Order: sequence, then structure tokens, then C-alpha cells
Amino acid sequence: MFDNNKNRRQLTLAALLVLGSFHASAWADAYEDAAKKWIGSEFKPSTLTPEQQLEELKWFIKASEPFRGMKINVVSETIATHEYESKVLAKAFSEITGIKLTHDLLQEGDVVEKLQTQMQSDKNIYDGWVNDSDLIGTHFRYGKTESITDLMANEGKDYTSPTLDLKDFIGISFTTAPDGKVYQLPDQQFANLYWFRADWFDRPDLKAKFKEKYGYELGVPVNWSAYEDIAKFFSEDVKEIDGKRVYGHMDYGKKDPSLGWRFTDAWFSMAGGGDKGLPNGLPVDEWGIRVEDCHPVGSSVTRGGDTNGPAAVYATQKYVDWMRAYAPPEAQGMTFSESGPVPSQGNIAQQIFWYTAFTADMTKPGLPVMNADGTPKWRMAPSPKGPYWEEGMKLGYQDAGSWTFLKSTPEKQRLAAWLYAQFVTSKTVSLKKTIVGLTPIRESDINSQAMTDLAPKLGGLVEFYRSPARVQWTPTGTNVPDYPRLAQLWWSHIAEAASGDKTPQEALDGLARDQDKILERLERSKAQATCAPKLNPERDAQYWFDQPGAPKPKLANEKPKGETVSYSELLKSWEAARN
Repeated sequence: MFDNNKNRRQLTLAALLVLGSFHASAWADAYEDAAKKWIGSEFKPSTLTPEQQLEELKWFIKASEPFRGMKINVVSETIATHEYESKVLAKAFSEITGIKLTHDLLQEGDVVEKLQTQMQSDKNIYDGWVNDSDLIGTHFRYGKTESITDLMANEGKDYTSPTLDLKDFIGISFTTAPDGKVYQLPDQQFANLYWFRADWFDRPDLKAKFKEKYGYELGVPVNWSAYEDIAKFFSEDVKEIDGKRVYGHMDYGKKDPSLGWRFTDAWFSMAGGGDKGLPNGLPVDEWGIRVEDCHPVGSSVTRGGDTNGPAAVYATQKYVDWMRAYAPPEAQGMTFSESGPVPSQGNIAQQIFWYTAFTADMTKPGLPVMNADGTPKWRMAPSPKGPYWEEGMKLGYQDAGSWTFLKSTPEKQRLAAWLYAQFVTSKTVSLKKTIVGLTPIRESDINSQAMTDLAPKLGGLVEFYRSPARVQWTPTGTNVPDYPRLAQLWWSHIAEAASGDKTPQEALDGLARDQDKILERLERSKAQATCAPKLNPERDAQYWFDQPGAPKPKLANEKPKGETVSYSELLKSWEAARN
């Protein structure tokens, strides 16, 4: 009797093992079938062949086994690229891996606020975050963020894709801290560039009229003097084109948090504020914050900073003057989001500060700025340089939304979110994502045939990202020790200059003073684990003007002769530099 029962139990166990093996194989086949479906229907074009894509996704299927059935929540700001991730790629990831992934979309300010809350409370809110690499100085100082370098070497070693290829990411230097570690993985990026109506600039009558008045060719402005001349020309001399009032400049000036981005997103660097150095000036960056041995020591000129120095004052004065004289009257009362669509309405000749994130919206069929054949009437080009700018300095801003993981997130959830971050940046999906959102992150995607084919319809985006000039556009760097606290100071102070309540010098004196107060509080609190602020004592401003580099003394002539270049010659110079 005992032997018969034993035999029955052995047969039942064997049957269960066979059945379990069958189910495991069936599930594996289901995940692979899902991968094949997505490769065939959505993940094209790609720089990988379909066979290579399947091999990459097979790794994700295998690596996800310990996390199947888990619910993972990640978050990012709301832009087209992240909408694609949230609506399409999150679903694909869940089907291919068995991990239940939810990708939330919030306004940028809300993302930063929730991130701060988790950092301060150590209570997990999201398992993964896409937040701007502008916070790199915050992340590496507080000790709350898991460095990608450590993650890949330790607990995430078995969950790091062999095809990740960090060297292929064009923004990896933006997310690398002074300790040499990578703290964030770039997910999307876009620059602020010069935008202009190429069709108007090419008109023989306008070219002749401009040259007669200013003595040089109407073209892409190389310096701020030329930008100002062109703004004045279209606003005061041309005035109307095809019966429509036109303006030589566009901006926004409403007292609103977005006014701060207008300046922290490197307005001073375009004028020549700060020191030489890429991705950011050292020892003084484009915010005007000086660091010594990685410790922030001051913002005010009296502490060796440049937030209220002559270059910053010049930049702020030009912002105020140009908006009042050459932009549509309503610009003064607009926010960032309200002003963004205005150039697409067809009455703006140029904009010195234009985010390439608007490319998709600016290329919609039927817009006044689009040709019937689907090509744009406009182009983008490098921003003109202010009189304080020197070779070797950054020239503009580049937003790099990047995957960030906090130590307060439970390890298993963090690793599952790490798989998703790698998936949405993988070569299997990254080229299609670039085409959808036009925010490229990989060198291989930028140089693909698909982007070559698209280039004529994107107004210079592809040419810019393939050009050697690209490296001069960078995010906020590591000199800024607490981005959320310091960034919120800017809009209220700049608004005082925009409204005329204070002069630019007075407004920036207040900004520099308040930044130094926060640096002082951070120093006293000892909250930052490394490279915390150590304020310099105040000295006479002339002492610092007499030292090399920033802060630079006021120039005797802040308006040298205007200089322009033809767009075709600009593209030729880029191509020559690449070869």
C-alpha cells in the first residue's frame, strides 16, 4: 500500500514538473511573441536589424524574470517624448517583460516638488524619475541618489544590458559629477537655439535694404549686435510683410516661475557670463556661482561670483530693451508656454532663444511658417554671442531629462525601474522615439539614414546635432549645489527688471545676495555629504575684476559692429569640421 502511494506521489510530482516546465516555456514564448509583435509593428526604424532587436529584447525578457508581476511606478514631465513613453513604450515593456509598469506624466515643477519630498522624507513615492540633469549638482552632494556607475557595478550588475552602450549617449558628460561617477541616464534632450524666417532673410529686396542701412549682409547673426540690428530692421523698417504686421524679436516677461527658466537656461552664458570650460565654466559657471575645489564659494562679485557682474547686467538689460522695443506688445504679459507658439503664427522674423522641443509643433502642415511641400520656411542655427563671450565658453542651454534613482526606493523596485529606463533608451526603440519627440540622445540615431531622410523637414535640427558646435550647448552644471532652492529665486528678481521696478543691476544684486544666503544656510546645515558650500569672505569688487577670468570688468564698447554669416556657409563650415 505504502509503495503504491509512493509511486502515485512520484508520478504526480513528475506530472507537475512537466506541466510547470510547459507553462514556463509557454510564458517565455508569449513574451518573445510580444517582442516580435512590437518589433514588427512599432519599433522601426531602428539602427539595429530586426534580428538584433530581438536579441536585445530577449535579454530584457530573461533579466525581468525576478520582477514579473510587480507593479512599478515612474514619473516624468509632460512633453511629446514622455507622452510616447507613457502611452506606447510602457505598454510594450509590460507585455514583453511581465512587469506592470505605470509611467505618470506631471508638470515639471510638480516632478521636482515630489522628488524633493522623497529626498527629504526618505519615503518612496516613485521607483524611477526622469528629471533634468540640471539637478546633477544636487544629486551628487546630498548622498540621496544612487549613482548609475555604482548601480551597474553592484546590485544592478546582472540587470544592466550588455547593449546599453553609455558612450553612445551624447549627454553623458552632463550627468557625470566631479567624482567621475554617472548619476543619471539621459532619456531626452533639446537645445535652445536661434530661430529665423529663412524665406524673409533670402528676399532680395529685404537683403538690399538691410545692407544699405547697416553696411553688411542680412544673414544669421554671429553676435548680439547683429541680432539687435536685425530686430530693429524688421520691427521699425520692414514693419509689414504681405499686409501683416511683423516683429524682429519674440520673448516673454510675465512674473511667473517660467521667467526663471528663461535665465537659468543659460541666458548669461550667451552674453559671455562666467568662465571658459565645457560643459560648464570653471571656476565660475553661467549662473555666476564660483567653486573652489568643488565647493561653491559665492555668487556675488564681492565673493568672486558673477551673478551680478557686468556681463550678467548687460544680458539682462538687452533682454528688457529688446522685449520692449522689438517684440509684440503682448509679449510682456506672456509666460513661457503662452509665448512658445507665437513664432509659428507667421509674424516673427527671428528669436534668439528658441527651444528645439518646439520643432514638432512648428512643422505641422498648414501653418503659416510651412511650405506646401512639407518643408519649413524657417531654420534654426547657433545662437549669436554677446560681447563678453570668449572661445572655449558654453554658448547656450541644453535640457537633458535623465533617469534618476533614489536610495530610499526599495532595491527590487529600483532594479525593475532600472530595466524600464534601459528599455526606453535602448537602441531597439530610441530611433523611433527620436523621430516621434525630436529629442535625440544617441549618436548612432543622429547619424542614421532615417535622420538624414528627415533632415530637410526639420529646419536644421539634424545638422545642428551632427555639428561640432553641439558641445557648446549644455545644461546647468555641478556648481549649483541645490537646484530647486536656488532656481526659484530667479523669476522673482528677474521680474523686477522686466517690469521696470528695478534696474537690471539692482535686480541682480538682490538675486546674488539671496543666492549667497542659501549657500550660507547650506554650509551651516552640513546637510550635503560632499562638496558643500564654503562662502568666501566679501572683498572689494575691483579685487575680483583684477583677477583672470570671471567676473570680467565692464567693457568700454558693448556693441561692436554687427556680423552675420549665410546659412549655407554655416552648414558648410560644420560639414568641414566633421570631416
